[in-house]
Amino acid sequence: MLNIQLNGERRELEGSVSVTELLDRLGFTGKRLAVELNKEILPKSLHATTMLNDGDIIEVVGAVGGG
Repeated sequence: MLNIQLNGERRELEGSVSVTELLDRLGFTGKRLAVELNKEILPKSLHATTMLNDGDIIEVVGAVGGG
């Protein structure tokens, strides 16, 4: 089991999970998002290769259009 904090809530995940896999599980596929991992912005180019670790803190924020 992997214990993480996602947007302020504790979550348990089974097995090894990449950021992309987490976003897919949450239904965020194809959406414009910003991901912060352990208080640092994670570039989208690294989502697929960045594996989550026990104790990681993830914040996921959706882009909002406006003007």
